[in-house]
This record gives sequence, structure tokens and C-alpha cells, in this order.
Amino acid sequence: MLDSIKQFASTFFVTGDPLIYGADVSIGLTMVAIVFVLTYFKKWGWLWREWLTTVDHKRIGIMYLIASLLMLFRGGVDALLMRLQLALPDVQFLHSEHYNAVFTTHGTIMILFMAMPMMFGLFNIIVPLQLGARDVAYPFLNALSFWLFFAGAMLFNLSFVIGGSPDAGWLSYPPLSENSHSPGVGQNFYIWGIQISGIGSLATGINFLITILKMRAPGMKLMQMPLFSWSVLSSCIMIIFAFPILTVTLALLFVDRFAGGHFFTMDLGGNPMMYVNLIWMWGHPEVYIVVIPAFGIFSEIVATFSRKKVFGYKSMVFSIMLISVLSFFTWVHHFFTMGAGADVNAFFAITTMMIGIPTGVKIFNWLFTMFRGRISLKQPMLWTLAFIPCFVVGGATGVMLAVAPADYQYHNSYFLIAHFHQVLIGGVVFGYLAGIYYWWPKMFGFSLNEKLGKWAFWLWNIGFYVCFMPQYALGFMGMTRRVYTYGWDTGWAPANFISTVGAFLMGIGFLFQAWQIAYSMKHRDKLKDTTGDPWNGRTLEWSMPSPAPHYNFAVEPHVGGMDDWWETKRRREQDPTYQPPSGPLEPIHMPKNSGVPIIMSGFWFVAGFGFTFGWVWMAVAGLVGVGVTMLVRSFQYDTDYYIPVEEIKSTEAAMGRVIS
Repeated sequence: MLDSIKQFASTFFVTGDPLIYGADVSIGLTMVAIVFVLTYFKKWGWLWREWLTTVDHKRIGIMYLIASLLMLFRGGVDALLMRLQLALPDVQFLHSEHYNAVFTTHGTIMILFMAMPMMFGLFNIIVPLQLGARDVAYPFLNALSFWLFFAGAMLFNLSFVIGGSPDAGWLSYPPLSENSHSPGVGQNFYIWGIQISGIGSLATGINFLITILKMRAPGMKLMQMPLFSWSVLSSCIMIIFAFPILTVTLALLFVDRFAGGHFFTMDLGGNPMMYVNLIWMWGHPEVYIVVIPAFGIFSEIVATFSRKKVFGYKSMVFSIMLISVLSFFTWVHHFFTMGAGADVNAFFAITTMMIGIPTGVKIFNWLFTMFRGRISLKQPMLWTLAFIPCFVVGGATGVMLAVAPADYQYHNSYFLIAHFHQVLIGGVVFGYLAGIYYWWPKMFGFSLNEKLGKWAFWLWNIGFYVCFMPQYALGFMGMTRRVYTYGWDTGWAPANFISTVGAFLMGIGFLFQAWQIAYSMKHRDKLKDTTGDPWNGRTLEWSMPSPAPHYNFAVEPHVGGMDDWWETKRRREQDPTYQPPSGPLEPIHMPKNSGVPIIMSGFWFVAGFGFTFGWVWMAVAGLVGVGVTMLVRSFQYDTDYYIPVEEIKSTEAAMGRVIS
């Protein structure tokens, strides 16, 4: 019996690597510390009532952001491990299999478990406030979406210490992801972590699409919406059409692995290129899914810190929506070398170049917005200014890759690595960091320290260029992707060493941001936002106290046009007695908290874990649990309540606002 247990443990747990043992210890210590703190301060009930069961969109958004920052740390550590391995020739820091696992988890985490939740966090916190709504269209579904994401992320990350990480690349091309090349359970962790998280992502896309179309404040027409909300609408449309493709693709791959199917194997009529086509039918819209909301953030920041309306509002809206359509017609540029023929390559080369036009429109619109504006160089604006040259270079190198004959040389080289990091870090990460800095006072009621923020900004930006500019040269020198070591005779050592130095500079920049948050929390009284409008903003979220009360607006706002809050402030300057039109103060209808989402997601985790190891009994038990929780929810009728007028008045009075 003891021998059987030892044999099971040796295959169940990842062993033999000091890095893994270190991770085991750190995970254990962290869990013990969390349990100790919650028990010592008697916070278990508070945690359950206020956070784990909440359906408040703002708190759900904050949980998304916390999770995404943790995943940024995990994915960043993976990046540093890779750069250490590649810093010099013949380094023996990571062996080949471990290197494959690290770059697989790095790419997967950064796109699906860092960028997506950071985006959804800002969706949740800001969109209802910008629209003048009290919540999203489906609060229960919103909570379920978060916990499904969280369950999928935890399942994926568990592979680091249990079973083994996936190592077939972040898009898991067959045959590398088939049983023939990945016989362990790592690839199953990949499939089910993404599947469970993807269900939540699809639900979020549906939820915010309906919220934007149906829950805008009275008087707010579509062409009067803030551009961030427009960017969210565009992103949600892409999510609704793209994520089902991912779900079906991974389901077919699991059938291959679990049930002996041959969808993507050369045996019995399968074709690996069918997988590559399907995954990129999702994958390239996914790039725009995460970058378009960043464009919306930049639009809000540029207008606010230039003290001007966005130049060319209609052209911005049109370009954002056009990208959501064109993004589905560019996927083949990822494999021009597959031999599809000149006609196919020419079509997708042209569509790829075309999508650069609406992207370029926005760059010019931001520049014209800043032209002759009264620019204030606060932290959000600094990140926006850093983004513009970075994304211009990323766009230009993207057009180079769109030229099919040239792509035969660039394909799978480090030139491509530099390009997509230029776009995804310079566009997505810079954009969401700018958004976090911009809306931080609205989330927490205090600003972040400027001095530490500028240190982080310059370390991030200098490190970024030091890291990725040499990689363009490495691509031209012939260094290909997925290389874990190289010889001194290649001539790649100097550029790789410089690139590694840049990566560590970005890592130090992240540590400065962690220090900045901790310092600002400690000194929050000195950094407190007492106005609700620290940046002199233009849109409705700045019309309420910081942080916003759980019901958002005491009285439903009536919108008279674009940038309604800015116009209201201008009218008050001209006439101090001016009050915008509003309805009477009435009891507010709100949803009740629910424990069903986190419990249902726990059952999804159990089902995914069962499928991962091929334990059908566990998978079935998990799915039965999902069904039971759905049934329980269907019989819950007492799911909402009304906040009485007196409570609203007392809440507003505590925030220094008097309403009648």
C-alpha cells in the first residue's frame, strides 16, 4: 500500500526540479499566511459576505484586477526565467523540456489570464458608471463570469506543481499537443483551464453588450457614449463571435486526446492545419479584443488631460467598429508559409494592411486632440504618450509582416517576437496600466503616489526598448522562436544579453508599482480624493463620490449630450445655481449577493480536474454539481431588494453630499 501511494505521489506531483520545490514551499507558506490572517482577525465572515458572494460590479472589477496583477507577476517571472536562459550561449539554467513549459505558460497566462481579466476589471468598474447605470444587465451572471475565470486560472496554474505544465506552445499546435508528443496531463490542464475561463469570458461579452445597448442613462444616445464604452462594445462583439471558435477547437482537441479522435492528426483523415486555422480564427480577433479597450482608455485620458473634446469622435467610433469586423479577415497572415497559394496569401496580406488604416486614424485623432491643448503630464497621460511611438513602431513592423514574400524571411524569427510584444506590451499593458492609474481614485478613493509612479514608468519604458529592440536585430540575424540555447558562433550573444537586461528593468519597474500601491495605501489620508473628480474629468463616473456607493447614482442621471459632466461643470461656472435635470429620489432596486456563482465555479473546477486526469467519476460528479447549483438558482425567487430613501440620504450625507 505504501509503495502504491509513493508511486502515485511521484506521478501526481511534479518532482525533481529545485524551482518546483521552491514554488511548492512558497504556495504552502502563502496559503498558511492567508488562513492565519483571516482567522486571527476574524475576517472569514467579512470575506464571504463582502467579496466572495458579491454581485456588485465594482467589487467584481477589483477582484479581476487583483487576479490580473498576480498573473502579471507569474507571467513576468516566466519571462525572466526565459531571458536568463537566453542571456548567454550554452547556459544550463533550464533544460529544454522545462523551457518549453515556461514559454507555454508565459504566453497563455499573459494573454488569457492577465490581459483578459485586467480588461474585464476595467469593464466592470467603469462602464456602468459611464453609462449612468446602477449595475450591469445581469449581475448574477457577472459574478459567475468572474468565478469561472478564476477557477480556470487556478486549474491552469495548478499544473506547475501537479501533473506538469503544458509544453506545446501557448497555442498548442498539433501534433505537439496530441498524445503522441504530449502524453502527460499538462495539455489537459491547458484545455480545461482555458475552456472554463472561456465560458466566463463569453458570458462577460454578452453581459456588457446588453448593458451598453439597454442600460444607458435617459438621453444618452449611442453617438453620445464615451469612447471607452464604444471600445467595450466593439470588444464584446468580437468576443461573442470569436470565443465559440476557441471552445469548439479545444473541445475537438480534447476528443483527440481523451477519446481517440483524429480531427487534428494525419491518421484517419485528420489535418493539423485545420487546428491552426481554427485557433487563429479566434487568435487574431483576440489580439484586437484586448487592444481595442486600451484605445478607448487612451481616448478618455487624452481628452481629459488635454482639456479638449476628442478630435474626430465619429471617425473614432467608425474606426473602432471597423476593426471589429476586419479582425476576422486577417488570421492567415500567421501562416503565409503553409503553402495555401498566392491568391490566399494576397487576400490576407491586403486585409492585414487594411486594418492598419482605422488603427492609424486613432493615432492622428489623439495627436490632433493634444494639439493646442492644455496638457497635464500626470501618470495616466505619461503612459498614453509612451504608448503612441511604441504602437507606431509595432504597427509599422506589423505591416512589414503583412507582406507575404517578406514574411517568408521574418516568419518564426525573433523579429516576430519583438513585433507582437511591441503591440501587446506597448498597446495592451501600457493601456491598462494607464487606465488603472486614471481610475484608481474612483475605485479606492485615493490617488497613487506620483514620484514612485514616475520611477516605475521610466523603468518600464526604458526596459521595454532595451529588451525588445535588440530582438528585431536577432530576427534579421536568423534567431528563430522556441530556441532554448545557442552557440557562441551565432553572434547572438550581445543582443540577447542586452535584451535580458531590459527584461529585468521592466521587472524592477513592476516592483516599483507594487511599492507605489503599498506606500499609497499606507498614506492614503494624504492622497485622499475628496472631490470625486481629481482629474477634472469629462464623463459621468467623475460626477459621483470616490469610491462610488454600491448603488452608483442616488438619482438616475439625465444626459443631454456627449461629455455631459464636463458641460454641466461649464454651466455651473457660468451660473452657480444651475442643476442638471434629474428625476425624484426613489427607493433603488438592487440585486442580492449570492453564493451560487462561487460554488458553481468550484464544481466546474472539480469537473475540469477530473477530465484532466481522466477520472470520469470526478468529472461526472463535478458536472452533476454544476447542474444542481443551476437548479438551485432557478428556484431562488428572493434575489433582489430595495434600498429605502432614508438609507440613500444617509449614505450620501456620509460622503458629503446633500440630496433632497
